[in-house]
Amino acid sequence: MNNGNIKQFIENNFLHFNAASLVDAAKAYEEQLNLNAKMLVSLAGAMSTAEIGKTFAEMIRQNKVHIISCTGANLEEDIMNLVAHSHYERVPNYRDLTPKDEWDLLERGLNRVTDTCIPEEEAFRRLQKHIFDIWKTAENNGERLFPHEFMYRLLMSGVLEQYYEIDPNNSWMLAAAKANLPMVVPGWEDSTMGNIFASYVLKGELKASTMKSGIEYMTFLASWYTENSKNGIGFFQVGGGIAGDFPICVVPMLYQDMEEEETPFWSYFCQISDSTTSYGSYSGAVPNEKITWGKLDIDTPKFIIESDATIVAPLIFAYLLNL
Repeated sequence: MNNGNIKQFIENNFLHFNAASLVDAAKAYEEQLNLNAKMLVSLAGAMSTAEIGKTFAEMIRQNKVHIISCTGANLEEDIMNLVAHSHYERVPNYRDLTPKDEWDLLERGLNRVTDTCIPEEEAFRRLQKHIFDIWKTAENNGERLFPHEFMYRLLMSGVLEQYYEIDPNNSWMLAAAKANLPMVVPGWEDSTMGNIFASYVLKGELKASTMKSGIEYMTFLASWYTENSKNGIGFFQVGGGIAGDFPICVVPMLYQDMEEEETPFWSYFCQISDSTTSYGSYSGAVPNEKITWGKLDIDTPKFIIESDATIVAPLIFAYLLNL
């Protein structure tokens, strides 16, 4: 497509309801960038397995995202897709699978995420031997790093290049590593690599202290927020859960618990979610609820797009990239 075709299509056709909210949110994101505000993007769910890197990597390269909060699964699954894509299997009829069908996938070493199966041997185990060497070398050198810093080191070492099975320009983690982009990965321990690291600790082969903790992520984020909030910091949340809940709390922590009264609120907020508010879900709560928790101001531009993030996020990124 010629530049601007997707953006023009969106502006001409996305005129009502969730579609209109998408346009409003994208335009307000663009305005934040024009005001030299920083933008945090949080990634929940299985966005990496959904290959969000095809648009998100270019967002990083074009400096349209300045810090990322993501789950441990998204941190690792982008790299898994990078090195094992040809071994993935799609299961379009996943809704029809019986327990026996699921067991058969397990026995074949295929871990299913909705309609996509991640190959354990080619993805998890291929990374395991290399990341263990990086963990162990750091420990022997007395280094302590965050989970994403170890992954950056793995990517920048070049040891995985022999395995690349997709265009590396479509890996958002590789783009982030090259930019040394700030990141927080709350709850990393529940990811596959987190489980693997814990197993080495249980076996006495690694020390738990080699991996920096969630509290250290929060204190890092507090410093980063304070240093970068001169022109505002926007919050773009893809999905719900801990990837969004963790970083948004840094603002009330700073001005309530640290008593730094000059701390500005988030300057923009958008959430793509299909969660239902009436269930008591924080992930599905309307943005105004966050005012009561001291996260957003009365006048903060606020958007919620109640739709599928795997559809909406690439469209918004394409809009911002003028595709």
